[in-house]
This record gives sequence, C-alpha cells and structure tokens, in this order.
Amino acid sequence: MYTLYYSPGTASMVVHLALLEIGAPHQLRLVDFDADAQHDPDYLKLNPRGVVPTLVIDGRAYFESAALLMLLAERHPEAQLAPAPGTPERAAWYQWIVFLSNTLMSTYRLWFYPAELGTAEHAPEVRAAIQQKIEGVWDQLDAQLAEHGPYLLGAKFSGADLLLTMLMRWSRNMPRPVDQWPALKRLADLVRARPSWKKLYAIEGLTEW
Repeated sequence: MYTLYYSPGTASMVVHLALLEIGAPHQLRLVDFDADAQHDPDYLKLNPRGVVPTLVIDGRAYFESAALLMLLAERHPEAQLAPAPGTPERAAWYQWIVFLSNTLMSTYRLWFYPAELGTAEHAPEVRAAIQQKIEGVWDQLDAQLAEHGPYLLGAKFSGADLLLTMLMRWSRNMPRPVDQWPALKRLADLVRARPSWKKLYAIEGLTEW
C-alpha cells in the first residue's frame, strides 16, 4: 500500500496519475496549502522542504515527483510506464524525464514563486526572461513531437508523457498557453483522454484544463 501526500493540481499530480495507471492500492493524504499544512512539523519530518509530493513506501518517505515517477515505473513494469531496461527507448525515457525536471519544473518555480528570487513581484524584464525560457522549451518539445511523436518516445505512450502533460497544464494562465503549439496540444489531448486523467480530475476536484 502506497500513501501519497498531495495537493490538487500541483507536482503531486504526476505521481497520482502514475498510481492510477498502475492500479496499485494506495491512499491519499491531502496537504492543505490554504492551512499551511505543508509546514506542519509532522509533515516536515516526511518532507523537509515542505512541498508535495511525498510518497510513503513501506514506512519510508520519498519525494521529488520525477524521481517518484521513475521509482513507480520500475516497481511496476507490467504497467509499461517505461520501456524495457537496457533498450534505447529506456535511455530516451530517462533523458526526457530529467530534461523536463531540470528545465521546466525548475523554471516554473521562478515564475510562480518570485520570492525565491528575493522579491515579492517580478520586475517586467525578469518576468519576460522567465517566460521566454519556458516558451523556448515548448518550441524544442513541439519540434520533437512534430517529427517523432505523437508521444515523447514516438508511437507509444509512457510515464514521461504524464509528466509533460502536467507541466503543460501549468501554462494555462500564462500569456501564451501551451495549447498554441500544435504538436504539444495533440499530445495533451491524447493524455487527457486517458482514464487515469479523468479519474484524477474527479478525485482531486479539478475542472480547468
């Protein structure tokens, strides 16, 4: 039995989606950001950074959403969230997950949390620079998918597509949302049609893109 500490629509989303894809028994523990529950001393014992997700496996807590996605894929190969070990496709799978984590996820934090740059609000030139960096990643990914898609690994869906679609969702209120890139929109439409995505929306109470 897995225990996932989550908050709706946040970085915990990809781990929740993976659990639903796998069909493994799990329980959810809501971390109420409005009540500042992420900084509760008991939660900080599980996740010292005070963020989500946290996944408890056999009494031990683990964090970092991309790492948890990789861990679940390896623990449940029957779910085929990752290609077979030792194949070129598996190498590409690792590549894209680390790329998404290092580029998009880290840059998004700067977009959504200006305090991490030591300011309450971004200066216009800083905001424009962050936006440009995110959109540059969309350009690269859209070109990849247009030539080799519809999924990141080509014809076959993988857990990397769950991570990418979660990150695409976060752009919905940005000046140029990701659905303006056609190949990315096609991938998002494919992932959003999956039962796991629809079930997560019902469980987490999400309505927007």
